[in-house]
Amino acid sequence: MRPRRSVLYMPAANERALEKAKTIAADAIIFDLEDAVAPDAKQQARANAVAAANSGAYGTRELTIRCNGLDTPWGVDDLAAVSQTAVAAVVIPKVSSVAYLAKVADRLDAAGARADMRIWAMIETPTAILDARAIAAHWRVEVLVMGTNDLARELRSSHSAAARYPLLPHLAASLLAAREAGKTILDGVFNDVKDLAAFRAECDQGFELGFDGKTLIHPGQVDICNEVWSPSKQEVEHAWRVIAAFEEATTTGRGVITVDGKMIESLHVANAQRVLALANAINELG
Repeated sequence: MRPRRSVLYMPAANERALEKAKTIAADAIIFDLEDAVAPDAKQQARANAVAAANSGAYGTRELTIRCNGLDTPWGVDDLAAVSQTAVAAVVIPKVSSVAYLAKVADRLDAAGARADMRIWAMIETPTAILDARAIAAHWRVEVLVMGTNDLARELRSSHSAAARYPLLPHLAASLLAAREAGKTILDGVFNDVKDLAAFRAECDQGFELGFDGKTLIHPGQVDICNEVWSPSKQEVEHAWRVIAAFEEATTTGRGVITVDGKMIESLHVANAQRVLALANAINELG
């Protein structure tokens, strides 16, 4: 299990930001060549991202690079450059079809990318929502990333509405697609970096919906995000009790199992095992 509680976008044109990212406790970094980079800085950002990805200076953080789309002047060269790096995955914006994914995969293969280099597909258009099931099932896709800002714009809905209610059906549809395919899915960004109370509320909502983590635009959001998506001490202790009770019941042949006054079934055991696996994986990050 790979924790992806906090996934931080860092503008690759900003060398100071890239240096700072080495000390930020995010589980993963997205070196951004797309939205955060002006057109006249695209080539330098690409060079910076490649150097950062190959530097070995980011510890246990999972490294990815968000490329520009193939419909831009920079997309093809971005993919060619990223294919020669040590990143775990390439983040592709505005993925709206399996056909587009196939073009991206073909470009990676033609450029000599590693066979285990994966795609993080951004779901940020109405077409992507409608085709999320097929996108999630693509063999090279490892993570779905919700692009909630662009999605809200294309839907003409309010992104600032309380509890994001205009987006909830589309978030849920993407979650279903990810879970059916056995893939990770990340919640979208929160724009007001100063309103940490509202940010925590949105993290809580994303966690309760079932997301595996959240994409972030500011280092100040990382700690809250990590806390929300980490099992608490009480949850870990409860998970151990569930597993111990199940093992004892299996050994003694008891048909009914209770922990803390509640009946335990196999689904609770599976949940407990996942809690412990995630806690162990987080501890291994150091």
